[in-house]
Amino acid sequence: MNEYLLSIDQGTTSSRCMIFDTAGNSLAMAQYGFAQQYPEPGWVEQDPADILSTVIHAMGEAFDKSGLSATDFAAIGITNQRETTIIWDRDSGEPVYPAIVWQCRRTAPLCDAIKAEGLSGKILDRTGLVVDAYFSATKIKWILDHVPGVRERAESGKLLFGTVDTWLIWNLTGRISHATDYSNASRTMLFDIEKLEWDEELCLLLDIPMSMLPEVKPSCSNFGPIAAGIKGLEKLAGIPICAAAGDQAAALFGQMCFDVGDTKNTYGTGCFTLMNTGEKRVRSENGLLSSAAWSMHGQTTYALEGSVFNTGATITWLRDELGIITTPHECDILAESIAENSGVYLVPAFTGLGAPYWDMYARGMIIGLTRGTGKAHIARAALESIAFQVRDLVDLMKEESGQDIRELRVDGGATVSDFLMRFQSDILGIPVRRADNVESTSSGIASLAGMTCGIWTSVDQLKMNRKSSQIYLPEMEEVRRERYYSDWKRAVIRSGKWAVSD
Repeated sequence: MNEYLLSIDQGTTSSRCMIFDTAGNSLAMAQYGFAQQYPEPGWVEQDPADILSTVIHAMGEAFDKSGLSATDFAAIGITNQRETTIIWDRDSGEPVYPAIVWQCRRTAPLCDAIKAEGLSGKILDRTGLVVDAYFSATKIKWILDHVPGVRERAESGKLLFGTVDTWLIWNLTGRISHATDYSNASRTMLFDIEKLEWDEELCLLLDIPMSMLPEVKPSCSNFGPIAAGIKGLEKLAGIPICAAAGDQAAALFGQMCFDVGDTKNTYGTGCFTLMNTGEKRVRSENGLLSSAAWSMHGQTTYALEGSVFNTGATITWLRDELGIITTPHECDILAESIAENSGVYLVPAFTGLGAPYWDMYARGMIIGLTRGTGKAHIARAALESIAFQVRDLVDLMKEESGQDIRELRVDGGATVSDFLMRFQSDILGIPVRRADNVESTSSGIASLAGMTCGIWTSVDQLKMNRKSSQIYLPEMEEVRRERYYSDWKRAVIRSGKWAVSD
């Protein structure tokens, strides 16, 4: 019987493939990392060929490990790093420029120009997004304006644009399906999230040819089968791709946040806090984002979101650039070796600050140093900075949605840190629930694919697969909690607008 599901989770630093049965158990997993390029300060790029090849290798290896045959599979789901932008030739399939990653800040001046033209309100109203270099639209425009000959080729219909899901779908279906889903389209700054279609006026204002844009479908859709003849995937040919969703939407679904007000946070390269707002879009006035989370059975579910750019990336920085640690676990050991932060705060604004600040020119800072400050203080400050940034989001989310957040459901690699999870609960003052399966993004997209192909017909059936979880309860007294958080806010102010010359 076709009762197994294959998930592709294409992330910022690696590509992972997992295989699930109908009880939500993982049978096999394979993962391959790939390089990031930083050609100039604040710029982040990837090779689209690396993205594709690591996905293919992970799919092939996971399939071989599972011991299954292609006929055992019902469907494939694809989830992905979102705003990362790829433009390629319709005929040759060759990218015209490296992928510009969601973290890249190169288009900050272009965003300033858009704001100066008075377009921020219109863009927020239609797309649910603030004007920021984070999103795909200005990345598309940058490539069109700066790579010789590209604009002419785009205007003559020879080029295609896609976020990473689209790039993968197009290649895995044998260059037949040029498509994306509502959740990924929501992150381009070109998509009307209420009409659920590309906004012609915004494309015109940003001078982006609509012929480049993919077809937009509900998350639960048939995007086409794996094509025959793809080297490394010969045994998987014919299995349909039945779901696509941005990684954070998939994680929201994977955490079973099916009810209005349910909230999750994913700790990855960045941190992403999402609240299910149901069929109603919540319009933020203070820097949160609204987007389509998923769409199935003719119904679209919306989410309110806050994004933090550097969280797990901060721990990587301690390891790779500072040499303070050699493994992430050493960060925990150092942090727990001291009882207090001693007034040391790290603001990890390496690529600016996301919600709720949206400061493209903020830069990283460590403050509160004394002669007695050691690497344990810096390690602790790095972990605490992650929790402080999540509180920034949760406080604002409660205020703007009018929903009380009773607990925060968490997933992602950094949740293995007991220190971080305890401090997160303490600084929020609410329980933090960590699922046994921290790979909620992968399980979420597998579940969406299963909904498409009929393995499940309602989310109530999926709740039967809920795994046990560990709950962290707040223990910090309120006076201390608020003193810590107040000092964090003071530190953030000092990091602001640093890259702006006087």
